[in-house]
Amino acid sequence: MTRVWDVPVHDSTRVRDARVAAEDAAALAGLDGPRTADAALVATELATNLLKHARGGQLLVEAVAAPGGRSEALLVQIVAVDHGPGMSDVPAALGDGFSTAGSLGAGLGTCRRVSDDFDLHSVPGRGTVALARIGNAAVSTDRHGPADASSPHSPAAVRAGGVNIPFRGGDCSGDAWTCVRDGDLLTLMMADGLGHGPEAARASAAAVAEVRRSAHLPPAELLRRLDGALRGTRGAAVGVARLDLRAGRLRFAGIGNIGARLREGDSWRHLVSRPGIVGVHRPTTLPETEADWAADRLLVLHSDGLPSRWTPPADHRLLSADPALTAAVTVRDAGSSARPVRDDTAVAVLSPSPSDRP
Repeated sequence: MTRVWDVPVHDSTRVRDARVAAEDAAALAGLDGPRTADAALVATELATNLLKHARGGQLLVEAVAAPGGRSEALLVQIVAVDHGPGMSDVPAALGDGFSTAGSLGAGLGTCRRVSDDFDLHSVPGRGTVALARIGNAAVSTDRHGPADASSPHSPAAVRAGGVNIPFRGGDCSGDAWTCVRDGDLLTLMMADGLGHGPEAARASAAAVAEVRRSAHLPPAELLRRLDGALRGTRGAAVGVARLDLRAGRLRFAGIGNIGARLREGDSWRHLVSRPGIVGVHRPTTLPETEADWAADRLLVLHSDGLPSRWTPPADHRLLSADPALTAAVTVRDAGSSARPVRDDTAVAVLSPSPSDRP
């Protein structure tokens, strides 16, 4: 099941909750003592920043798979989201020695230094989203580097990332996503278990487990396999995208209300799913959508917790950002502090790594 710590940070008492959430996620991820302390430090600093500079916000803490889909090892992912005034000088805020009044004195520079991956997006008047991932030393393959699913020198280096927000602050989310690498093939799957709570989470977790066993299959065939694996559960809406890194071709198929949008140059294309519920009612035919993959592409898969008329990210800085950061900004900009998400909400993003862009 997808365990997510959703910590609303609106007063100083929640800073401790943020630290405890990071420690709990670190235990789930199997982090050692020093790296658990690093995760707690980052969560504390980001939560304090929310109070000092944005008058509150939201901290999402989760144990996620190591970047690239090659390893079963887990890292702690911490995302701080706010609708505050934003930052006018991001480079200064990221520099060592720049600390926030009343914080631990660590500053974002220290958070960046102790994290395996760190990224930040801020727009004056719109708010800030900060992302950090912390794992054991053996998990870290490229500190502060991209979450590549292949070498930066390969024909198509890509990376995947996402965020998951449980409905009404629940302990687990009925949504789940995973990214699995099998040679030159990369499979990105999004599942939305029917309803909310543990039973919905059980359905989406079954989808993740089957994808990890059967990622070699093309999307339509994988959905048929998932239909059998989810029998006996509530069922789920599922979208599957498979990227052939060597050929530069993307294939997509989906059942149910999983949204999929592909950025092609300066335009966005909807990838359509068929009506139905995997594990309950699978359509007879499952056509696949195919598209070229290039350095200007960006794929977004999401559950129906995201409003149907959400606006794709327009800030070109997000096209080279960590994909989990892009996912978090997408969720933040689709709602507001006064209008929280209306369902379990998961967004996963697949993008070329910066080294693969022109």
